[in-house]
Amino acid sequence: MANRKLSHAEISAGRAKLDKLHEVEKMPVVVLLDSIRSSYNVGSVFRTSDGAMIEKLYLCGYTPAPPVKDIMKTALGATESVEWEWVKDPVEVVQKYKAKGYKIASLELTDTSLDYSELTKDIFPLLFIIGNEITGVNQALLDLCDFTVEIPQYGIKQSLNVAVAYGISIYEIRKKWD
Repeated sequence: MANRKLSHAEISAGRAKLDKLHEVEKMPVVVLLDSIRSSYNVGSVFRTSDGAMIEKLYLCGYTPAPPVKDIMKTALGATESVEWEWVKDPVEVVQKYKAKGYKIASLELTDTSLDYSELTKDIFPLLFIIGNEITGVNQALLDLCDFTVEIPQYGIKQSLNVAVAYGISIYEIRKKWD
């Protein structure tokens, strides 16, 4: 039997509705974007965050925020389904969640990074930091982290696009939650 592609109506029928989103249990993960340059990457993170059902997204530093046209185009409506806030100082956000008992982690290559596949369910609740496309997570934020996470690289390049890396890691985190 051949696979039949689902119609948009069939896909939409099984999904949470925007007006009922507050009733859906979200994964206890807050994501902080620190000085992401690209509006397209920010839009992609919004869309992936909706798919993974994170708790909240913080846009910090010089990260662009909605309603920037390129964010809205890439996010495809996820700016309405993902709770978000723009805060200039990311340290302020990290300290707030640390005081609430969240574990703090970043997606960054460090001398103590854990392979993303080695994460366990005891990481929740979690604040997960994603850094700049070129410079990564700044040292002041790394100093506040309980641990760092990396995605192994097997090719010549030792990095992935920030939105792609976020997608890989947040879905691995989601698997641990589920």
